[in-house]
Amino acid sequence: MKRVMIDMASTKKMISWNVNGLRAAVTKGFLDFFRDIDADIFCIQESKLSEGQIELDLPGYYDYWNYAQKKGYSGVAVFTKDKPLNVTYGIGIEEHDNEGRVITAEYEDFYLITCKEHSSK
Repeated sequence: MKRVMIDMASTKKMISWNVNGLRAAVTKGFLDFFRDIDADIFCIQESKLSEGQIELDLPGYYDYWNYAQKKGYSGVAVFTKDKPLNVTYGIGIEEHDNEGRVITAEYEDFYLITCKEHSSK
């Protein structure tokens, strides 16, 4: 077995959570959890928000939001301590991109993608 050395200084704590409605999650302690977990990158799915519906006080984090055009539907967000080199929204297919399902953040050593997949029917 080959031994692998990990540089702990370069590791990141990443959290991904389908909150199924961020406003409701905030009333149930989301912000306390967010602060306690102290993640380097925190992704949420199903924010179910429109732009301007909520203001979160998250010092030390850059925030990126992708909203669905349909009110109360889908939506994803990324909160990150390190500013990405580039952030893109969607996948480049208009019929899907209006649902606010994907954010891609480019960092120096990796790409982060947060997405909310369609439910199967």
